[in-house]
Amino acid sequence: MNAAVRTQEIADHRALRFLTAGSVDDGKSTLIGRLLYDSRAILADQLDMLEKKAAGQPIDLSLLTDGLEAEREQGITIDVAYRYFATKQRKFIIADAPGHEQYTRNMVTAAAGSDAAVVLVDITKLDVAAQPVALLPQTRRHALLAHLLRVPSIVFAVNKLDAVNDPARAYTAVRNALLDFAEQADIQVAGIVPVSALRGDNVTQPLDAPWYDGPSLLQLLETLPTVQERVSGHLLVPVQYVAREGEGTGNQPRTLWGRIAHGQVKAGDAVQIVPSGETAVVAEVRRAGSVVASCVAGESAGIVLDRQLDVSRGDWIATPGTARTTQRFAATLAWLDTEPAVVGRKYWVRHGNRWVHARITAIDSRLDIHSLQPTEAHELAVNDIGHVTVETQQPLPVEPYADNRVGGALIVVDPSSHRTSGALLVKSVG
Repeated sequence: MNAAVRTQEIADHRALRFLTAGSVDDGKSTLIGRLLYDSRAILADQLDMLEKKAAGQPIDLSLLTDGLEAEREQGITIDVAYRYFATKQRKFIIADAPGHEQYTRNMVTAAAGSDAAVVLVDITKLDVAAQPVALLPQTRRHALLAHLLRVPSIVFAVNKLDAVNDPARAYTAVRNALLDFAEQADIQVAGIVPVSALRGDNVTQPLDAPWYDGPSLLQLLETLPTVQERVSGHLLVPVQYVAREGEGTGNQPRTLWGRIAHGQVKAGDAVQIVPSGETAVVAEVRRAGSVVASCVAGESAGIVLDRQLDVSRGDWIATPGTARTTQRFAATLAWLDTEPAVVGRKYWVRHGNRWVHARITAIDSRLDIHSLQPTEAHELAVNDIGHVTVETQQPLPVEPYADNRVGGALIVVDPSSHRTSGALLVKSVG
Protein backbone atom coordinates (compact mmCIF):
# COMPACT_ATOMS: atom_id res chain seq x y z
CA MET A 1 0.00 0.00 0.00
CA ASN A 2 1.56 3.32 -1.06
CA ALA A 3 1.71 6.42 1.15
CA ALA A 4 -1.09 8.29 -0.64
CA VAL A 5 -3.52 5.40 -0.26
CA ARG A 6 -2.50 4.88 3.38
CA THR A 7 -2.99 8.61 4.12
CA GLN A 8 -6.46 8.56 2.57
CA GLU A 9 -7.33 5.46 4.59
CA ILE A 10 -6.34 7.25 7.82
CA ALA A 11 -8.42 10.29 6.85
CA ASP A 12 -11.48 8.19 6.02
CA HIS A 13 -11.51 6.55 9.47
CA ARG A 14 -10.72 9.70 11.47
CA ALA A 15 -13.49 11.40 13.43
CA LEU A 16 -14.03 15.13 12.98
CA ARG A 17 -12.69 16.88 16.07
CA PHE A 18 -14.40 20.22 16.55
CA LEU A 19 -14.68 22.75 19.35
CA THR A 20 -17.46 25.14 20.24
CA ALA A 21 -16.49 28.61 21.37
CA GLY A 22 -17.93 32.08 21.83
CA SER A 23 -18.94 34.47 24.58
CA VAL A 24 -20.55 33.58 27.92
CA ASP A 25 -24.10 32.23 27.65
CA ASP A 26 -24.13 32.11 23.87
CA GLY A 27 -25.63 28.62 24.13
CA LYS A 28 -22.61 26.43 23.43
CA SER A 29 -23.49 23.71 25.93
CA THR A 30 -27.12 23.76 24.82
CA LEU A 31 -26.06 23.39 21.19
CA ILE A 32 -23.91 20.36 21.99
CA GLY A 33 -26.71 18.91 24.07
CA ARG A 34 -29.04 19.36 21.11
CA LEU A 35 -26.59 17.55 18.81
CA LEU A 36 -26.33 14.67 21.28
CA TYR A 37 -30.07 14.55 21.89
CA ASP A 38 -31.11 14.66 18.24
CA SER A 39 -28.46 12.10 17.23
CA ARG A 40 -29.62 9.76 20.03
CA ALA A 41 -26.20 9.79 21.72
CA ILE A 42 -27.68 10.06 25.22
CA LEU A 43 -27.87 7.12 27.60
CA ALA A 44 -31.28 6.23 29.03
CA ASP A 45 -30.27 7.12 32.58
CA GLN A 46 -28.98 10.53 31.40
CA LEU A 47 -32.31 11.23 29.73
CA ASP A 48 -34.19 10.16 32.88
CA MET A 49 -32.06 12.53 34.96
CA LEU A 50 -32.79 15.44 32.61
CA GLU A 51 -36.53 14.75 32.62
CA LYS A 52 -36.64 14.55 36.41
CA LYS A 53 -34.80 17.87 36.74
CA ALA A 54 -37.14 19.45 34.20
CA ALA A 55 -40.23 18.43 36.23
CA GLY A 56 -42.55 18.63 33.25
CA GLN A 57 -40.83 21.64 31.66
CA PRO A 58 -38.56 21.49 28.57
CA ILE A 59 -35.36 19.65 29.48
CA ASP A 60 -32.12 21.61 29.97
CA LEU A 61 -29.76 20.15 27.38
CA SER A 62 -26.78 22.16 28.66
CA LEU A 63 -26.57 19.80 31.65
CA LEU A 64 -25.17 17.13 29.33
CA THR A 65 -21.88 19.05 29.08
CA ASP A 66 -21.79 21.34 32.12
CA GLY A 67 -20.90 18.32 34.21
CA LEU A 68 -18.97 19.93 37.07
CA GLU A 69 -20.94 20.94 40.14
CA ALA A 70 -19.34 24.40 40.08
CA GLU A 71 -20.48 24.83 36.47
CA ARG A 72 -24.08 23.94 37.32
CA GLU A 73 -24.08 26.29 40.32
CA GLN A 74 -22.64 29.25 38.40
CA GLY A 75 -24.41 28.56 35.12
CA ILE A 76 -21.19 28.78 33.11
CA THR A 77 -18.77 26.34 31.52
CA ILE A 78 -15.40 26.21 33.33
CA ASP A 79 -13.57 23.16 32.05
CA VAL A 80 -13.36 21.71 28.55
CA ALA A 81 -16.00 18.99 28.23
CA TYR A 82 -15.48 16.33 25.57
CA ARG A 83 -18.39 14.42 24.08
CA TYR A 84 -18.68 11.84 21.33
CA PHE A 85 -21.44 11.03 18.87
CA ALA A 86 -21.87 9.59 15.40
CA THR A 87 -24.19 9.79 12.41
CA LYS A 88 -24.46 7.46 9.44
CA GLN A 89 -21.94 9.68 7.62
CA ARG A 90 -19.16 10.07 10.22
CA LYS A 91 -18.02 10.18 13.84
CA PHE A 92 -17.49 13.34 15.90
CA ILE A 93 -15.49 14.42 18.93
CA ILE A 94 -16.76 17.69 20.46
CA ALA A 95 -14.90 19.99 22.82
CA ASP A 96 -17.11 22.47 24.69
CA ALA A 97 -14.75 25.37 25.42
CA PRO A 98 -15.52 27.96 28.14
CA GLY A 99 -16.82 31.32 26.97
CA HIS A 100 -15.72 33.35 29.99
CA GLU A 101 -12.61 35.47 29.35
CA GLN A 102 -11.01 34.05 32.51
CA TYR A 103 -10.93 30.58 30.93
CA THR A 104 -9.58 31.49 27.50
CA ARG A 105 -6.61 29.20 28.22
CA ASN A 106 -9.02 26.25 28.13
CA MET A 107 -10.23 27.32 24.70
CA VAL A 108 -6.62 27.22 23.48
CA THR A 109 -6.35 23.68 24.86
CA ALA A 110 -9.50 22.64 23.00
CA ALA A 111 -8.30 24.21 19.75
CA ALA A 112 -5.05 22.23 19.70
CA GLY A 113 -5.56 19.42 17.24
CA SER A 114 -9.13 20.39 16.29
CA ASP A 115 -10.27 20.04 12.70
CA ALA A 116 -12.96 22.70 13.00
CA ALA A 117 -14.25 25.43 15.31
CA VAL A 118 -17.92 26.36 15.72
CA VAL A 119 -17.99 29.92 17.09
CA LEU A 120 -21.42 30.77 18.46
CA VAL A 121 -22.86 34.26 18.10
CA ASP A 122 -25.77 35.15 20.40
CA ILE A 123 -27.94 37.37 18.22
CA THR A 124 -29.88 38.67 21.24
CA LYS A 125 -26.73 40.38 22.57
CA LEU A 126 -26.15 42.37 19.39
CA ASP A 127 -27.69 45.60 18.11
CA VAL A 128 -28.80 44.26 14.75
CA ALA A 129 -30.10 47.70 13.75
CA ALA A 130 -26.61 49.22 13.93
CA GLN A 131 -24.56 49.72 10.77
CA PRO A 132 -22.34 47.80 11.00
CA VAL A 133 -23.26 45.33 13.76
CA ALA A 134 -20.60 45.33 16.51
CA LEU A 135 -19.51 41.80 17.42
CA LEU A 136 -18.71 40.82 21.00
CA PRO A 137 -15.01 40.86 21.99
CA GLN A 138 -14.98 37.16 22.93
CA THR A 139 -16.50 36.23 19.57
CA ARG A 140 -13.65 38.05 17.84
CA ARG A 141 -11.01 36.71 20.26
CA HIS A 142 -12.07 33.07 19.91
CA ALA A 143 -12.29 33.28 16.13
CA LEU A 144 -8.82 34.87 16.03
CA LEU A 145 -7.37 32.24 18.37
CA ALA A 146 -8.83 29.43 16.28
CA HIS A 147 -7.35 31.06 13.18
CA LEU A 148 -3.93 31.55 14.83
CA LEU A 149 -3.96 27.94 16.05
CA ARG A 150 -4.53 26.84 12.45
CA VAL A 151 -7.91 25.25 13.01
CA PRO A 152 -8.66 24.49 9.33
CA SER A 153 -12.42 25.12 9.23
CA ILE A 154 -14.12 27.97 11.13
CA VAL A 155 -17.92 28.01 11.26
CA PHE A 156 -20.07 30.75 12.78
CA ALA A 157 -23.38 29.59 14.26
CA VAL A 158 -25.76 32.53 14.74
CA ASN A 159 -27.81 31.32 17.70
CA LYS A 160 -31.18 32.19 19.30
CA LEU A 161 -32.91 33.11 16.04
CA ASP A 162 -36.17 32.14 17.76
CA ALA A 163 -35.80 35.11 20.13
CA VAL A 164 -35.84 37.93 17.52
CA ASN A 165 -38.83 39.42 15.73
CA ASP A 166 -37.38 39.51 12.23
CA PRO A 167 -34.88 36.62 12.01
CA ALA A 168 -34.21 37.09 8.29
CA ARG A 169 -33.11 40.73 8.65
CA ALA A 170 -31.23 40.07 11.90
CA TYR A 171 -29.36 37.09 10.44
CA THR A 172 -28.40 39.03 7.31
CA ALA A 173 -27.03 41.95 9.37
CA VAL A 174 -24.96 39.67 11.62
CA ARG A 175 -23.77 37.60 8.66
CA ASN A 176 -22.48 40.74 6.92
CA ALA A 177 -20.66 41.80 10.10
CA LEU A 178 -19.04 38.35 10.41
CA LEU A 179 -17.94 38.37 6.76
CA ASP A 180 -16.41 41.85 7.18
CA PHE A 181 -14.56 40.75 10.30
CA ALA A 182 -13.33 37.56 8.62
CA GLU A 183 -12.05 39.53 5.63
CA GLN A 184 -10.14 41.95 7.89
CA ALA A 185 -8.64 39.05 9.88
CA ASP A 186 -7.90 36.97 6.76
CA ILE A 187 -10.07 34.12 8.07
CA GLN A 188 -11.49 31.66 5.58
CA VAL A 189 -15.05 30.97 6.77
CA ALA A 190 -16.40 27.47 6.17
CA GLY A 191 -19.98 28.57 6.82
CA ILE A 192 -22.33 30.94 8.67
CA VAL A 193 -25.35 28.99 9.89
CA PRO A 194 -28.50 30.33 11.62
CA VAL A 195 -29.63 28.09 14.48
CA SER A 196 -31.79 27.89 17.57
CA ALA A 197 -30.05 25.44 19.89
CA LEU A 198 -32.89 25.64 22.42
CA ARG A 199 -35.63 24.81 19.92
CA GLY A 200 -33.49 22.69 17.59
CA ASP A 201 -33.95 24.82 14.46
CA ASN A 202 -31.34 24.10 11.77
CA VAL A 203 -29.10 22.12 14.13
CA THR A 204 -29.58 18.64 12.69
CA GLN A 205 -32.45 19.25 10.26
CA PRO A 206 -32.48 21.99 7.58
CA LEU A 207 -34.33 25.20 8.40
CA ASP A 208 -37.71 25.52 6.73
CA ALA A 209 -37.55 29.24 5.91
CA PRO A 210 -37.66 31.16 2.61
CA TRP A 211 -34.69 33.35 3.58
CA TYR A 212 -32.21 30.49 4.15
CA ASP A 213 -31.53 27.61 1.79
CA GLY A 214 -28.19 26.40 3.15
CA PRO A 215 -27.32 23.26 5.14
CA SER A 216 -28.07 22.60 8.78
CA LEU A 217 -25.12 22.80 11.17
CA LEU A 218 -24.79 19.01 11.31
CA GLN A 219 -24.97 18.69 7.52
CA LEU A 220 -22.15 21.21 7.22
CA LEU A 221 -20.02 19.43 9.85
CA GLU A 222 -20.45 16.14 7.99
CA THR A 223 -18.74 17.65 4.94
CA LEU A 224 -15.75 19.33 6.65
CA PRO A 225 -12.29 17.81 6.10
CA THR A 226 -10.02 16.49 8.86
CA VAL A 227 -6.48 17.81 9.28
CA GLN A 228 -4.12 16.20 6.80
CA GLU A 229 -0.49 15.96 7.87
CA ARG A 230 2.13 16.45 5.18
CA VAL A 231 3.26 13.06 3.88
CA SER A 232 5.57 14.34 1.15
CA GLY A 233 8.98 15.75 1.95
CA HIS A 234 11.39 14.98 4.76
CA LEU A 235 10.70 12.98 7.92
CA LEU A 236 10.22 14.52 11.37
CA VAL A 237 9.31 12.46 14.45
CA PRO A 238 9.35 13.67 18.08
CA VAL A 239 10.52 10.75 20.23
CA GLN A 240 7.97 10.14 22.96
CA TYR A 241 9.08 6.80 24.38
CA VAL A 242 12.04 4.43 24.07
CA ALA A 243 11.15 0.76 24.61
CA ARG A 244 13.87 -1.82 25.25
CA GLU A 245 13.20 -5.43 24.33
CA GLY A 246 14.38 -8.43 26.27
CA GLU A 247 15.87 -8.65 29.75
CA GLY A 248 19.30 -8.24 31.22
CA THR A 249 22.19 -6.08 30.04
CA GLY A 250 24.10 -5.76 26.81
CA ASN A 251 23.06 -4.90 23.28
CA GLN A 252 19.27 -5.10 23.61
CA PRO A 253 17.12 -3.94 20.65
CA ARG A 254 15.29 -0.66 21.27
CA THR A 255 12.22 0.78 19.60
CA LEU A 256 11.86 4.56 19.32
CA TRP A 257 8.18 5.50 19.47
CA GLY A 258 6.59 8.74 18.35
CA ARG A 259 3.79 10.21 16.24
CA ILE A 260 5.12 11.24 12.83
CA ALA A 261 4.83 15.03 12.42
CA HIS A 262 5.42 14.96 8.68
CA GLY A 263 6.92 12.72 6.03
CA GLN A 264 7.02 8.92 6.06
CA VAL A 265 9.44 6.22 7.17
CA LYS A 266 10.30 2.72 5.95
CA ALA A 267 13.06 0.18 6.49
CA GLY A 268 16.28 1.21 4.74
CA ASP A 269 15.76 4.97 5.21
CA ALA A 270 18.70 6.99 6.52
CA VAL A 271 17.80 9.08 9.57
CA GLN A 272 19.48 11.57 11.87
CA ILE A 273 18.95 12.08 15.60
CA VAL A 274 18.49 15.66 16.80
CA PRO A 275 20.18 17.23 18.70
CA SER A 276 23.10 14.74 18.78
CA GLY A 277 23.50 14.70 14.98
CA GLU A 278 24.21 10.95 14.93
CA THR A 279 22.99 9.07 11.86
CA ALA A 280 21.71 5.52 11.33
CA VAL A 281 19.57 3.42 9.02
CA VAL A 282 16.05 2.26 9.83
CA ALA A 283 16.14 -1.51 10.30
CA GLU A 284 12.44 -2.01 11.05
CA VAL A 285 9.20 -0.04 11.32
CA ARG A 286 6.40 -1.02 13.69
CA ARG A 287 2.82 0.09 14.12
CA ALA A 288 0.64 -1.06 17.02
CA GLY A 289 3.18 -3.76 17.90
CA SER A 290 3.42 -5.27 14.41
CA VAL A 291 6.17 -4.92 11.84
CA VAL A 292 4.92 -2.94 8.80
CA ALA A 293 6.40 -1.82 5.51
CA SER A 294 6.05 1.91 6.30
CA CYS A 295 4.30 4.55 8.40
CA VAL A 296 3.14 8.00 7.31
CA ALA A 297 2.44 11.37 8.95
CA GLY A 298 -0.32 11.18 11.52
CA GLU A 299 0.51 7.62 12.60
CA SER A 300 2.36 6.54 15.72
CA ALA A 301 5.43 4.60 14.59
CA GLY A 302 8.02 2.44 16.31
CA ILE A 303 11.43 2.84 14.66
CA VAL A 304 14.24 0.33 15.18
CA LEU A 305 17.69 1.49 14.07
CA ASP A 306 20.51 -0.63 12.65
CA ARG A 307 22.86 0.41 15.45
CA GLN A 308 22.68 1.53 19.06
CA LEU A 309 22.53 5.28 19.57
CA ASP A 310 21.93 7.41 22.64
CA VAL A 311 18.31 8.41 22.01
CA SER A 312 15.81 9.46 24.68
CA ARG A 313 12.43 11.14 25.09
CA GLY A 314 12.57 14.69 23.73
CA ASP A 315 14.92 13.90 20.85
CA TRP A 316 13.79 14.09 17.21
CA ILE A 317 14.23 11.68 14.31
CA ALA A 318 14.64 13.38 10.95
CA THR A 319 15.87 12.94 7.41
CA PRO A 320 19.62 13.74 7.53
CA GLY A 321 20.39 17.42 7.02
CA THR A 322 16.80 18.65 7.14
CA ALA A 323 16.19 19.49 10.81
CA ARG A 324 17.87 22.86 11.24
CA THR A 325 18.11 23.85 14.88
CA THR A 326 18.02 27.37 16.29
CA GLN A 327 18.01 29.13 19.64
CA ARG A 328 16.19 32.26 18.43
CA PHE A 329 12.88 32.65 16.62
CA ALA A 330 9.94 35.01 16.14
CA ALA A 331 6.52 33.80 17.25
CA THR A 332 2.93 34.68 17.99
CA LEU A 333 2.29 34.36 21.72
CA ALA A 334 -1.18 33.77 23.16
CA TRP A 335 -0.74 34.68 26.83
CA LEU A 336 -2.93 32.81 29.32
CA ASP A 337 -1.46 33.66 32.73
CA THR A 338 -2.62 36.33 35.18
CA GLU A 339 1.06 37.18 35.69
CA PRO A 340 1.97 39.27 32.61
CA ALA A 341 4.60 38.20 30.10
CA VAL A 342 7.64 40.45 30.35
CA VAL A 343 10.91 40.77 28.50
CA GLY A 344 13.87 39.01 30.09
CA ARG A 345 12.06 36.64 32.42
CA LYS A 346 12.93 32.94 32.13
CA TYR A 347 10.27 30.33 31.43
CA TRP A 348 10.10 26.63 30.67
CA VAL A 349 9.02 25.83 27.12
CA ARG A 350 8.02 22.45 25.74
CA HIS A 351 8.75 21.66 22.11
CA GLY A 352 7.56 18.22 21.07
CA ASN A 353 8.55 16.19 24.13
CA ARG A 354 11.58 18.26 25.16
CA TRP A 355 11.64 20.82 27.99
CA VAL A 356 14.16 23.68 27.84
CA HIS A 357 14.62 27.06 29.48
CA ALA A 358 13.75 30.11 27.39
CA ARG A 359 13.18 33.82 27.72
CA ILE A 360 11.31 36.49 25.81
CA THR A 361 13.91 38.89 24.41
CA ALA A 362 11.45 41.29 22.78
CA ILE A 363 7.73 42.04 22.68
CA ASP A 364 7.31 43.54 19.24
CA SER A 365 3.57 44.29 19.37
CA ARG A 366 0.18 43.35 20.79
CA LEU A 367 -2.82 42.58 18.62
CA ASP A 368 -5.82 44.88 19.16
CA ILE A 369 -8.76 42.50 18.74
CA HIS A 370 -11.10 45.39 17.88
CA SER A 371 -9.05 47.02 15.11
CA LEU A 372 -7.06 43.84 14.32
CA GLN A 373 -3.98 46.03 14.12
CA PRO A 374 -0.67 45.58 16.01
CA THR A 375 -0.10 48.10 18.80
CA GLU A 376 3.00 48.93 20.83
CA ALA A 377 3.38 46.87 24.01
CA HIS A 378 5.99 46.29 26.71
CA GLU A 379 4.19 43.35 28.32
CA LEU A 380 1.32 40.97 27.54
CA ALA A 381 -1.56 40.63 29.99
CA VAL A 382 -3.84 37.63 30.37
CA ASN A 383 -5.62 36.75 27.09
CA ASP A 384 -3.44 39.13 25.06
CA ILE A 385 -2.05 38.00 21.72
CA GLY A 386 1.31 39.43 20.73
CA HIS A 387 4.30 39.06 18.46
CA VAL A 388 7.51 38.25 20.34
CA THR A 389 11.10 37.12 19.91
CA VAL A 390 12.22 34.11 21.96
CA GLU A 391 15.64 32.68 22.82
CA THR A 392 16.07 29.13 24.16
CA GLN A 393 18.89 27.73 26.28
CA GLN A 394 19.37 24.80 23.87
CA PRO A 395 18.97 24.57 20.08
CA LEU A 396 15.57 23.27 18.92
CA PRO A 397 14.42 22.06 15.47
CA VAL A 398 11.53 24.53 15.29
CA GLU A 399 9.61 25.16 12.07
CA PRO A 400 7.09 27.85 11.12
CA TYR A 401 3.70 26.91 12.56
CA ALA A 402 2.12 27.56 9.16
CA ASP A 403 4.18 24.65 7.79
CA ASN A 404 3.73 22.20 10.64
CA ARG A 405 1.65 22.29 13.83
CA VAL A 406 4.00 19.95 15.71
CA GLY A 407 7.35 21.50 14.88
CA GLY A 408 6.01 25.05 15.14
CA ALA A 409 4.19 24.98 18.50
CA LEU A 410 5.58 25.39 22.01
CA ILE A 411 3.93 25.53 25.44
CA VAL A 412 5.18 28.14 27.92
CA VAL A 413 5.18 27.20 31.63
CA ASP A 414 5.95 29.42 34.62
CA PRO A 415 8.93 27.82 36.45
CA SER A 416 7.79 28.94 39.92
CA SER A 417 4.03 28.31 39.81
CA HIS A 418 4.14 25.53 37.15
CA ARG A 419 1.10 27.13 35.48
CA THR A 420 0.67 26.86 31.75
CA SER A 421 1.35 30.48 30.87
CA GLY A 422 1.09 30.69 27.09
CA ALA A 423 1.18 29.12 23.66
CA LEU A 424 3.94 30.01 21.18
CA LEU A 425 3.33 29.67 17.44
CA VAL A 426 6.56 30.05 15.46
CA LYS A 427 6.44 32.64 12.66
CA SER A 428 10.03 32.64 11.42
CA VAL A 429 13.36 31.15 12.42
CA GLY A 430 16.73 32.85 12.76
